[in-house]
Amino acid sequence: MNNHEIDYELHGDDMQFVEVELDPDETVIAEAGSLMMMDDGIEMETIFGDGSESQGGFMGKLLGAGKRVITGESLFMTAFTNSDSGKKHVSFASPYPGKIVPMDLSELDGKIICQKDAFLAAAKGVSVGIDFQKKIGAGFFGGEGFIMQKLEGDGMAFVHAGGTIYRKDLEPGETLRVDTGCLVALSKDVDYDIQFVGGIKTALFGGEGLFFATLKGPGSVWVQSLPFSRLASRIFAATPEQGGEQKGEGSITQGLFDMFGGDRR
Repeated sequence: MNNHEIDYELHGDDMQFVEVELDPDETVIAEAGSLMMMDDGIEMETIFGDGSESQGGFMGKLLGAGKRVITGESLFMTAFTNSDSGKKHVSFASPYPGKIVPMDLSELDGKIICQKDAFLAAAKGVSVGIDFQKKIGAGFFGGEGFIMQKLEGDGMAFVHAGGTIYRKDLEPGETLRVDTGCLVALSKDVDYDIQFVGGIKTALFGGEGLFFATLKGPGSVWVQSLPFSRLASRIFAATPEQGGEQKGEGSITQGLFDMFGGDRR
């Protein structure tokens, strides 16, 4: 293997964290701010880009860091190295409720494409870059979809997403339509594009957005049941500043106040 070979264990159900076991001199890279805990003997270092050999030299590292800015991520990543003589552990947690999906890139033809905020951690040597969709429709209307991250290598990588994660294996020519926000990751052979939902009534009153992702096999697709953007919009709509404050929510009295436009404050 070209990448470091790490062992891991997932803990929890809906609010998971991943515990990575490092042998001496093994390293795992992670998004800044994802650390949960680590054993004594692990050295933490802030690095440009992903630390992979493919970046090579200062300019390569600078270019890699610049690409991360395009995806909305930090310029820096953090490397955790076991500098001790025995096995050590370091744990990383998801930033919001959901699942962590371990992906062995050696079993996925060396590459996966994922949402720009889905990457959590990976073995050192895994290259974290950006993947531009070639089709113009995906470019203008993809939302989360146009500029996506690509993870390349032969080591372990961990991605996270909201709610429940479902893996769908597509046969050659089989097509799946997915809400753009629900798409988490796809294998490199899946053909990906953005399409208009069709029909003016559906577009205006359907409540499901104007566009969806069309994914054509062969390959694998990972879908999340609760995108963070959807969760955040519901929380925002319920805040007092948006008229979301309620007293005795669900009660008959509250219903009467709502019916006659009573002041709820």
